[in-house]
Amino acid sequence: MVRYARERAPRWLRRWCPNEYVGSITEITPESLQALGIRALLLDLDNTLTPWRSREVPLHVQAWVRQMQAAGIALCFVSNTRNRARLQWLSEHLGIPYVRGPMKPRREMLRRALEKLGVPREHAAIVGDQLFTDIWGGNRLGLYTIWVQPMHPREFIGTKISRMVERWILHQIEPYRVKE
Repeated sequence: MVRYARERAPRWLRRWCPNEYVGSITEITPESLQALGIRALLLDLDNTLTPWRSREVPLHVQAWVRQMQAAGIALCFVSNTRNRARLQWLSEHLGIPYVRGPMKPRREMLRRALEKLGVPREHAAIVGDQLFTDIWGGNRLGLYTIWVQPMHPREFIGTKISRMVERWILHQIEPYRVKE
């Protein structure tokens, strides 16, 4: 896990600067969230919990979901996927509610997820693999943001292009990394 001091970053860069970066969603623990006062996670789907366009949820991710639920961390999918049937199937399969709406980085879907979970934004975080949708949207709403390494190289062509800019931004935020 890598933490960033977002408040020290230049104003133009803060919108894309996460609070944390992790290699896998399973590095996030209930204890670390509870220490931050976080009681709910808004979860991206593609390349965060499942490979892009897949219904396959790796066993270690399924175990992570059960661990979060057992610890009382509320979960909700906030995905930009257009495949509603897949989203609904994964929601039922994992026992995680979902919301749909204007796509991230717009705030509407995130607000609706917080309302559905009954949790104020100060006690919520968003987890996702993309700076320009998940992290930017979460930062716009004042959520704690956790950027996760994409779990699979297969993805939408537009995302592949944005990854090039993400690498440049990662270089720009490196000076704001908190040394632990």
